[in-house]
Amino acid sequence: MSTQISARMQKSIDTFKQHLASLRTNRANSDMLNGIAADYYGSQTSLKQLASISVPESMVIQLNVFDAGAVKSIEKAIQLAQLGFNPQIDGNVIRIRLPELTEERRKELVKVVKKYAEEARISIRNIRREEIDHTKAKEKNKEINEDESKKIQATIQKITDENIAAIDKMSDSKEKDILTI
Repeated sequence: MSTQISARMQKSIDTFKQHLASLRTNRANSDMLNGIAADYYGSQTSLKQLASISVPESMVIQLNVFDAGAVKSIEKAIQLAQLGFNPQIDGNVIRIRLPELTEERRKELVKVVKKYAEEARISIRNIRREEIDHTKAKEKNKEINEDESKKIQATIQKITDENIAAIDKMSDSKEKDILTI
């Protein structure tokens, strides 16, 4: 049972990691473009399906677009994402040079990290609440006794505390990374 709870909580942590990877720090990262989809012949298609994404320099993201007809659509999608990127087109290649982070932008990014961390913590706590309610229902229905119920609840709380500590550690690390000039 505890492995099942851990697996559910791990999904919340994985989602949190994906959110953190998409946030910008002092270096370019292809994950910054995750979640951006461009209109490709009438359907929204992720950039990873339309181009190979690489990071040739620390402050440059490069997209080698597979279909020349998609270049303008990809450029428009990047601009609409409001990430502060200004894509430059050179044939089938789109280059995005990351601007320097201002102090104000760094503080905004830290707020976003805190928001993502809180969402992850809430998700973990919701899983804990559901599992404890489930355990209490089993006790009420006489499927388990009170001692077993308390033992299970303590295990659930221990797993919850470990996962929330992991989220806090990742959040602190990302905040330091963003605030480092």
